[in-house]
This record gives sequence, C-alpha cells and structure tokens, in this order.
Amino acid sequence: ALPICFVVEGGTQRLPRLVGLSRSKELIFTGRLVSGKEAHSIGLVDRLAPSSRTAYDEALALAAQIVPQGPVGLKMAKIAINKGMQVDLTSGLAVEELCYAQVIPTKDRIEGLLAFKEKRKPQYRGE
Repeated sequence: ALPICFVVEGGTQRLPRLVGLSRSKELIFTGRLVSGKEAHSIGLVDRLAPSSRTAYDEALALAAQIVPQGPVGLKMAKIAINKGMQVDLTSGLAVEELCYAQVIPTKDRIEGLLAFKEKRKPQYRGE
C-alpha cells in the first residue's frame, strides 16, 4: 500500500492533476493508504506488475518499447508534453508546433519516413 499523506515536494499540486480535486483532498486529508490496484484504477500509477513479475521487470519492458523510437522525436515529445501541461491548450499547441519544428530538419525524421515507405524498422541515430 502507498501512503498518500504528502504535502511537500509538489504533492498538493501534482496529485489533483492525476486523480482529480475531490479524490486528492480525500487522500491527502486522511492519509489513507492506497493499494496498488486502487492506485492503478484512479490513475495514480500507469501500470501494475503481474504477480509473476516485479515493478523493475515492468519498467525494463516499457523501456524496451521506448528505446527503438527516435531520440530526437522522443526528446521533443517530452518537452512538448511537460511544457504544454504548464500552460493553456492554445499555448500548449504552440509549444508542440515549436518542438515539431525541431524534428523536421533531422536525419532521424527522414530515416523514419524512408523506413515507413520501405516497410522496415527505422535505424535512428539521434541526428
């Protein structure tokens, strides 16, 4: 179980964005423990490890899905998501457009397009 009574390190700001205002108040005010299943069902965690695997195993599996993606595109997507969530939607869309503009001139973008056309896996180099 997970204790949710945290009011430092941004908990009072981050938790409502994840689970909603009402539920975050309940969890923070009561300090109630949350099971892994409940944490997953309310959107506090993204996935649960089956009993046959550890959370570490799940993290490695997720990383294995991310690693083959284009590093430049991943970096720009991360920036667009993180910065975009700090502003209104219109400004967030502008951030996304600026980030995508950074991807357009890259060799990785061309490689991704060619790989799609040639029906093969892209070989990104971060260029």
